[in-house]
Formats: sequence, structure tokens, C-alpha cells
Amino acid sequence: MITRLLATAALVFTAAASSAVAQVKKPILLVLTNEAKLGKTQGRTGFYLSEAAHPYEVFKKAGYKVTLASPLGGFAPLDPKSFDEKDGANAAFWKEYGSGAEKNATLGVKQTISLSGVNPADYSAVFFAGGHGTMWDFRGNKDVNRVAATIYEDGGAVGAVCHGPAALVDVKLSDGTPLVKGKKVAAFTNEEEEAVGLAGVVPFLLQSKLEEAGASHVAAENFQANAVADGRLVTGQNPASATKTAELLVAALTEADAGDEAAPAEEKKEEEVPKAEAVEEPEAE
Repeated sequence: MITRLLATAALVFTAAASSAVAQVKKPILLVLTNEAKLGKTQGRTGFYLSEAAHPYEVFKKAGYKVTLASPLGGFAPLDPKSFDEKDGANAAFWKEYGSGAEKNATLGVKQTISLSGVNPADYSAVFFAGGHGTMWDFRGNKDVNRVAATIYEDGGAVGAVCHGPAALVDVKLSDGTPLVKGKKVAAFTNEEEEAVGLAGVVPFLLQSKLEEAGASHVAAENFQANAVADGRLVTGQNPASATKTAELLVAALTEADAGDEAAPAEEKKEEEVPKAEAVEEPEAE
């Protein structure tokens, strides 16, 4: 009898411990650009505030810690055209992380961690915020590629919005397959680039490069909200899509976590009965 009670208690304790571990959420990596110069023009660029602030708000409300990163680490410049503190999420993000002034071109996030030092296993997902600066320093960056591919292959989620999907163009999985091949994606469209007058300034057209990598590009009308989830790859078209893209990423993580918990539970159920029978001893007469 005593042995049976101890075995039962051990099983209950193990189940409780496993449940507690399962509830621990690894942080989400939010990646910003380091590029402030708008190509060969005299204009300035950087990350787009709402494309970082709105996802940040969604992730925090869902119970995730968020780590700000960039390809090089350090200062991440803000696209001055996106500086809008009338928006509540923007104001909250800027109060926590923002600094500088537009007049001396120092608007931005003062400190981010470098992707070169990131261990992808520490994160549940990576999300690439947009802004035209990403068109110069996201695509082809070895650490961008490494972090995105590893998190995805480890069962995590990868997200990007607007020009953020520039990070995905050259990402290849361990078997050499492009991450976006055969997947539905949304990103800033060729028409939108023409509409803002920068099709001749950016080093490539994002929609075209994603399609060349094998993606199925899903577009909405110019500047209308459009977010697409294809499994654990989640993308959005423009600033209006930032919140929805982040919500879809959280949903993808929730679904992935549910799947991870279900399989071990079934395995454990099959194992527990014979183990309990094996330790049971006859009661004393």
C-alpha cells in the first residue's frame, strides 16, 4: 500500500512539474534595422515605429517578454516619418526605449543586442519589424539567416511585416530549401513601392524577390491591412498590418505549444500503467 501511494504521489508531482515547465514562455526576439541612410539619397530612414510598437504591445499582452535586437547591435535609428506619439502603442514603446531628436538625426532606440550573439534556442519566435532601412541590412545577413532558420526548424515561429520580410528572402533551411518556398507571404508590394516613389531607390523590389525565392505573394489593395499565416511563418503587408501580423504570430505559437504538449502526454499515458503495476506490492495480511 505504501509503495502504491508513493508511486501515485510521484506521478502527480511529475505531472505538476511538467505543466509548470510547459507554461514558461521563452521571449520573442524583435529585430530592428541599423540602417539610417535612404540609399544614395539625402533622406533618412530606419525602422518604422508602429511596426515595432504595435507588435511589441501584442506580445507583451500575450505574456511574452520581448528582446530588442538588430544586425549589428547598439543604436537602431527610427524613420522620422513614422514618429507619431499620438498613437498609444507608439507612445508607450517610445517612452520605454526611444531617445534622441529629429533635428539632429538621433531619433531611435539607443541600445539593442547584436544578432551575432543571439542563441536562437533562447527564443520562441523572431519578428522582423519593417522600415525602408531593412532593405539594406536584413537581406543576406548571415546572422539574420541563422537566427530565422534555426528558430523555425526548432519549432518556433518567424514573423515579419512591411519591409521586414526582406530578412526572409535569402533564408535557407538546413536542407537548402528557401524558407519561403511554397509558402504564402505578404510584404510591401511593388505597387506600394511605386506609390511612395521609392521603387528606384531601394536596392530591389521586395515582392519580386520573395516570388523569385518561391513564395506565393498575397497582396491586398495598396496600404490596406493584410496579414498572412502559413503555419509558423507569419507576414504582413504594410504598417496597417502590424497588429494583425503579431496576433497571428502569437496564435501560431499557441498552436505549436499545444501540439508539443499533446504528444508527450499521450506517450506518458501509455507508459504510466505498466510502471504503476510493476511497483505495486501485495498488502500485508
